Amino acid sequence: MNLRRVSIIALAAAGLIATPLSAAPPPVVATDAASDAANQAVVEALYRAFAANDGATIGGLLAPDLVWMEAESGPYADRNPYNGPGAVFEGVFARIGAGYEGFVVTPAVFIASGDRVVALGRYTGTNRATGETLDAQFAHVFTVTGGKVTGFQQYTDTAQWVDVVTPD
Repeated sequence: MNLRRVSIIALAAAGLIATPLSAAPPPVVATDAASDAANQAVVEALYRAFAANDGATIGGLLAPDLVWMEAESGPYADRNPYNGPGAVFEGVFARIGAGYEGFVVTPAVFIASGDRVVALGRYTGTNRATGETLDAQFAHVFTVTGGKVTGFQQYTDTAQWVDVVTPD
């Protein structure tokens, strides 16, 4: 064993690096194409319901034990985690609806693998209080179990969100 390898092992054992450089990659999880497509269909239906402002359908696609996480440092992360659909409707959807005119969530790409579906897209809208326009990228990571969304993690340009809601 050479000195470099011993040093890496020692640093990893001390917790100073997360993983030795020569560590094996994580195992590949086999996925089923039909399951991936079904989970993606749930997420696509959720976005269609958002676009139609169809709260009943949105609520029906969210599991009772849903855990919803807004992006750290964003204006709606103050109540993370949102547990259950009611908390999401009140703490996220209602606040965005009250704060924005013409708010639109536009997914452009979906990537499904196992119980995860990633949606890439943009948020647009005009903040009612400041009159400033939001046009921010997003990545949404959904967990889908039994045809319901059980988890959500948002990634977005939080600096832009904060700038848009902050009066000049």
